[in-house]
Amino acid sequence: MTIIAPTIGEYLAGLETAAGQLSDTWKPDDPRYRADVYRQIMMNLSYSYFAQFHADAEHPDWAPLWNPVYTDQPNPDDIYLYTPIRGDLTYRVSGDRGTCALLTFNVQKGWVGLSDGPSNPEFARDFDDRDIDVGPNGEIDMIFSAEKPTSHTGTWHQIAPEADTMILRYRMVDWINERDPQLSIECLNSVPYKPRLTPEQIIERIQEMTKLPVRYNTAFYRNQNEVKAQVGINRFVQVQYPGGGLSKQVYWPAVFELNDDEALILETEMPENRHYWNIQINDPYFNAIEIVYRFSSLNAANSVISSDGKLRAVVSFEDPGVPNWLDPGGFNEGTIYGRWYDCDSNPIPVIHRVPLSELRAHLPADTPAVTPEERADALRARVRAAQRRRRW
Repeated sequence: MTIIAPTIGEYLAGLETAAGQLSDTWKPDDPRYRADVYRQIMMNLSYSYFAQFHADAEHPDWAPLWNPVYTDQPNPDDIYLYTPIRGDLTYRVSGDRGTCALLTFNVQKGWVGLSDGPSNPEFARDFDDRDIDVGPNGEIDMIFSAEKPTSHTGTWHQIAPEADTMILRYRMVDWINERDPQLSIECLNSVPYKPRLTPEQIIERIQEMTKLPVRYNTAFYRNQNEVKAQVGINRFVQVQYPGGGLSKQVYWPAVFELNDDEALILETEMPENRHYWNIQINDPYFNAIEIVYRFSSLNAANSVISSDGKLRAVVSFEDPGVPNWLDPGGFNEGTIYGRWYDCDSNPIPVIHRVPLSELRAHLPADTPAVTPEERADALRARVRAAQRRRRW
């Protein structure tokens, strides 16, 4: 039997590696950045317990991935769930579809943070609930496997024999009125009872836990640094992420920067047919800005389109008193991420940096006012809706 070290610290050296990646941030000598990165490491270490100890491919179960608690990357409209799988096994996903705007699946080999190196797009499949038979009362009953079972007549989706990961997104637009799905996943093959882990397996998984913060930092710092290197500050660029993203989704990130007394006006044409879109604010480490208690994201349900058909959103520290406020949560720099999902066009927005005191002069004359009371009511509604979603 493996000799177990007398202190757990001997297995946590990977956390120091993650802390050393502060050098890849924009302000490595800033003590606030250092504290933020330490907090981020603890958050991701906490998540990694779910990834390493909750389920296995023979005994799958949904674990949290990204949400308002685990904020390294998520779309605020999405609740992300993860389970390990094996491409040589057969899985059944069943339950209640709910009323959320979109239900999406990724089935592939590898996922960011869970293994070294990028996932392999050759083995990736993604699809949404328009590819699923849904019963009259919202019932879902579907099979995932490398080959279709001969006796199955319902929804079947093929997965690559090499697949080891399934990601499920519950995507809401109207947080207040939509309802998350309730879905189970089970392996249909004959498998043994879930075993007790050996000491060797436990130690190996603890060491894997410490690698996840490093892998996240490597991937996500690189993403935002590449945007900054490519187009600079306060400019958008379009990207897609093969082998881990959604094939119907086009992203438009920008690295933002503003002073306390300034505002950024995001302005974009809107696709004529837009199945889904959103905008969110991230901090300098790729975390979504506080999702529940800040107005850090916009979508079709909580935004106002200008009379000329364009969308205009305002990033500012103070409430600007107009629709479509994006609150940067105390950060003077970070990233803005937008998404067009299955739209008939993919416009690239522009950013105008203006003094906050002159904001109105840069907006259409008929831009309505939002009172402090209206903003407070909207925030309370956001908090209630966000807290009622599944997060763990």
